[in-house]
Amino acid sequence: MATHREGIFVEGLWVEKESLDNSIPHVDEVGATSAPLLSMAYFFGSACKDYSEDFVLCKNESQDPRKCLKEGRKVTRCAIDLIEKLKLNCNKSWEGHWKCLDENNQMLEKCRPQEKVFNDCVFQKLGLEKVIPDAPEGKPIHLK
Repeated sequence: MATHREGIFVEGLWVEKESLDNSIPHVDEVGATSAPLLSMAYFFGSACKDYSEDFVLCKNESQDPRKCLKEGRKVTRCAIDLIEKLKLNCNKSWEGHWKCLDENNQMLEKCRPQEKVFNDCVFQKLGLEKVIPDAPEGKPIHLK
């Protein structure tokens, strides 16, 4: 088994030469850049927690990444589902927040006003609350 695989460079993207085996079901890519993903990260953590935990457990239990493809597809589908819900319910506030992040080198502290509007929309429309793991007790920094 090779320890290194060569990729090919196509129009600014690295592309894997070998396609997946036909026995592995296809799953769409999330299709988002880093700013929208950062903006939704805490909500992804809440909405897709069970799928993510199953995936991490599988990865920790197995040295063969192929054994966890099923769990990985569930995580990807959950992320795609959340993105669709955000676009449907909070697109304007989400776009305002991630564009601010994109224009400010993804520095969260520069985009707190847009973040508050986005967080409020997600809570009201989807019932998801931003929870920062292992944050100290008291008023969270993003609400100050």
